[in-house]
Amino acid sequence: MDTLFSPDQILKVSGEDLLRDLDLTDDELLYLLDLAAEVKQAPRDYAHALDGKSIAMLFEKPSLRTKLTFELAIRQLGGDSIFIEGPIGVREPLKDVARNLDRWVNGIVARVFSQTTVEDLARWSSVPVINALSDAYHPCQALADVQTIREHFGQLQGLKLAFIGDGNNVAQSLMLTALRLGMDFALGCPEGYLPNPDVVAQAEGLAAVSGASLAITHDLARALEGAHAVYTDVWASMGQEQESVKRRKDFHTYQVNDELFALARPEAVFMHCLPAKRGEETTDSIMENQRSVVFDQAENRLHAQKALLLMMLM
Repeated sequence: MDTLFSPDQILKVSGEDLLRDLDLTDDELLYLLDLAAEVKQAPRDYAHALDGKSIAMLFEKPSLRTKLTFELAIRQLGGDSIFIEGPIGVREPLKDVARNLDRWVNGIVARVFSQTTVEDLARWSSVPVINALSDAYHPCQALADVQTIREHFGQLQGLKLAFIGDGNNVAQSLMLTALRLGMDFALGCPEGYLPNPDVVAQAEGLAAVSGASLAITHDLARALEGAHAVYTDVWASMGQEQESVKRRKDFHTYQVNDELFALARPEAVFMHCLPAKRGEETTDSIMENQRSVVFDQAENRLHAQKALLLMMLM
């Protein structure tokens, strides 16, 4: 079978690292989505693309999907991964960790609490660093999410994505990624849980270029009106456990249940980055709804990350 993207001619990303969503250019983002679809269709054609490459995986936070999909992606592309769990830069300075690793490996995948940690790794390392989640961004999740939406609807331009809940790292990455792909984006969130103003300013600039619309509102009906995809996330992420009682109170009317989901388009899909706390941010009936694509999203983490690894490490 002839591949759409020859493994020895894959577009190399212009930046050295993926620390935030906008580190990919618009053209690179579109190319990555096409490559992810090709890799998903013909995985064996890329089985030796990373032969001889080793990638360090530094995880400060526990993980199921991110850990397994990156490990499998690296292995299925012919590379090797080394997994290290625990705080970074405590036992020895982070800059020393980074400069040790770049003598041994070809890339670093980091899942961290703070955005500054992944930025410092990139500053001190000479090999590519991929942000596998920080407190500010979750770019790998956003890539898999837009791949899933495009698979379901056959396009992205002109669709509307509604995120219900906290203006968190996932919401920020989705906002930036969706808007520059021509998708309308609406965030329905309680007072006190708005996204970072600097990220919003960037998003407004992207919307002005693409012609898509951006709405950040406390009015859930407005956020959900005309939505093709309804997305939510846990109310208290890892590291916010001490806020869980307050957050349950603040978010209780933001649960994506049957009544709320019905405010979107009849053909709308339900999305969640997982893990989900059924009975809190969403219900079992929505998770198990025939229009739920949460496990398609989880699967596409593997394919989108394969495309990213190919573009950064080939």
